[in-house]
Amino acid sequence: METKDSQRPLENKLNKRKTDTAKHASTDKKQIYAEGLKVLKESNIVLNALQVGDTALNFELPNASGKHVTLYNQLKKGPVILMWYRGGWCPYCNITLQHMQQSLTEFKKYNANLLAITPEVPDSSISTKEKHQLQFEVLSDVDNVVARYYKVVHKLTNAVANVYEKNFGLSDYNGNTKGELPLAVTYIIGQDKIIKYAFLDADYRNRAEPKDLIEILKEIK
Repeated sequence: METKDSQRPLENKLNKRKTDTAKHASTDKKQIYAEGLKVLKESNIVLNALQVGDTALNFELPNASGKHVTLYNQLKKGPVILMWYRGGWCPYCNITLQHMQQSLTEFKKYNANLLAITPEVPDSSISTKEKHQLQFEVLSDVDNVVARYYKVVHKLTNAVANVYEKNFGLSDYNGNTKGELPLAVTYIIGQDKIIKYAFLDADYRNRAEPKDLIEILKEIK
């Protein structure tokens, strides 16, 4: 019999990370993050982003090796799992990338390709790809150009931006000082270019479970 942990391993790992972080973070830092999340939720970014039933917008972005990848070309091969992650500095992103890699064989059973998009410059994204031995495309969306098309980019509060700069060196990763990040969104796009599934959550600590993605891929096969 499967346990809850085995059924939703990514969610379990992320929840453990949340608990561990809450134990060690200072009261001030927790307040800064809570206020940042409150502002983001109140912005209605989740409601304004592209949704299920919308047409996915085409784009072309460089991968970690500098080769350009085009969404519509990828869709000629099969459905696309399009996933944004904030950066290699984000522990929740790294956990998610690892679980996506582990599920890659299952995704490929349904001819699905996984494209991961980050606002990091290519030098940063290639470090993440190599570190986690990722066998899917990691695309660099500097200045969040594509994220803006999909309406999933947001500006950090000054307090959160300052913490990220001090703790992680965010501007070095992203090649700018704009203090902008994408939501941790995951879409499944059918070969007809229509969005079939959308994981949209203002809380970056929550991510799409690979098992849920597989169920959607089964339906649209």
